[in-house]
Amino acid sequence: MNNEEIIKKVKEGKVKYIHLQFTDILGIPKDVVIPSEQLPNALDKGVWFDGSSIEGFARIAESDQLLIPDIKTYCTLPWSSPENKAARIICDVHKPDLNNFEGDPRYILRKIMLKAKEKGFIFNVGAELEFFLLQKNNTLEPVPNDYGGYFDFSPYDVASKIREDVIKASGELNIKTEAAHHEVASGQHEIDFRYNDALKTADNIITLKTTIKAIAQSYDVKATFMPKPFADINGSGMHVHISLFNMEKNNLFYQENDEYKLSDIAYQFIGGVLKHSKAITALTNPTTNSYKRLVPGYEAPVNICWAQMNRSALIRIPRYTQGREKSVRAELRSPDTSCNPYLAFAAILAAGLDGIEKTIEPPKSVEEDIFNLDDEKKQELHIGGLPGTLEEAIKELEKDEVIKEAIGQHTIDRFIKAKKIEIQDNRTEVTPKELKRYLNI
Repeated sequence: MNNEEIIKKVKEGKVKYIHLQFTDILGIPKDVVIPSEQLPNALDKGVWFDGSSIEGFARIAESDQLLIPDIKTYCTLPWSSPENKAARIICDVHKPDLNNFEGDPRYILRKIMLKAKEKGFIFNVGAELEFFLLQKNNTLEPVPNDYGGYFDFSPYDVASKIREDVIKASGELNIKTEAAHHEVASGQHEIDFRYNDALKTADNIITLKTTIKAIAQSYDVKATFMPKPFADINGSGMHVHISLFNMEKNNLFYQENDEYKLSDIAYQFIGGVLKHSKAITALTNPTTNSYKRLVPGYEAPVNICWAQMNRSALIRIPRYTQGREKSVRAELRSPDTSCNPYLAFAAILAAGLDGIEKTIEPPKSVEEDIFNLDDEKKQELHIGGLPGTLEEAIKELEKDEVIKEAIGQHTIDRFIKAKKIEIQDNRTEVTPKELKRYLNI
């Protein structure tokens, strides 16, 4: 599809507004809205905006930045009204000299994907988005919108209607959803969508989060992707399914005569991810709240190891089904949806490529219940632990040259600065639980 075809599509569809979308380094979607008659000029010359107002972008002295629309991402927004129909185009951020802006998360991911492509690899990613639907109230106290359990079904339940509407809207947004269901915790749900190359999947995650929030809002329900809104039930994660394909679309993770159907490339990629997992965690789990999910007992991984049957492992290898060679993959179970998917995927790919380049072999798989192993047994099996706090994760990121190089110094510096402010704010916050526990001392 070229510029002329997009302009024609906008006119035929009677689209009035175009949302030019991009994300900051924290993964928060931003946009500039233009009337549709300004689209030809935007496609031809881009749209200027003030980068100094965006988290982690530019300093005041170098604030002018340019949005260049990626026309492949054009789609109409299903929740916009017919009389004010709107569309969205995801943009790349450029500097005044028209070069790519080094702090654009989308550019960061594309850059490491090009490095992989030069080696003959296409990085494919699928994702499972977990989230909570909450009742609206006049307080900050979250209340689940339902009290169902895993895979529960109720045809007249609002949550079921929201999930169905999300699937319908996803199709209109060119996102192929594979499943939607109630999760383990009260008010918790999951949407799974088909794998694609990492850039397309990251775009889809940002789009799908916005879609879920918009549709929930239409039912007077609040959707949240906060990793751990409730203390005593499971948190929400974003399991990431990863594989490498070649240019002929063959799955390079597949090897027929292996016990797990994994190739040497797959093992080395897994080895690299395990080696760099502590630093990666700062990007896949980037909030102080993320680490209240990454604790034993709530189905979230805290141990650095891999397995097939063991869902407490950091990386799980889903079982192979005859005739489905393309589906052989590794599932990284630690990420959550508070992450910036562009930066998270860039870090994962950089770690995996490092594993391949240095032929890093992972330790043996661990199929026994890790939570019941003592420290001596874990050491014997070479099982490490993920960072227990955001502060620990940031320290690991500061030490990891491979991940820092992949993300780039500009973004690393600004990301770490923002996270240290968050850590300090969290450290000085007096919580309701502390008041309840300590006020009468």
